[in-house]
Amino acid sequence: MVQDGSKAEVVAASGAPREKKPGFFQRIAVFVRQVFAELRKVVTPTRQELLKYTAVVLGFVVVMMALVYGLDVLFVWVTTVVFGTPGTVSGG
Repeated sequence: MVQDGSKAEVVAASGAPREKKPGFFQRIAVFVRQVFAELRKVVTPTRQELLKYTAVVLGFVVVMMALVYGLDVLFVWVTTVVFGTPGTVSGG
């Protein structure tokens, strides 16, 4: 292996033999080990942090619900103005 100076990437040297690709079950085992390694890095929030995050999420959901409701009311009003009141027949 040779380290490329421009981007600090490791690339195979032109004369170096290729490494053998690991087998299917080896790749699964490596994946599972990596999953457990990542799970060990997870930090559980404190109760105060959890309450703060929950309040932020609920506040955001309420704001988005209000926005969607407001747009719905606006679009109903616009369609009523453009197409008239539903259920009424105009003309002769």
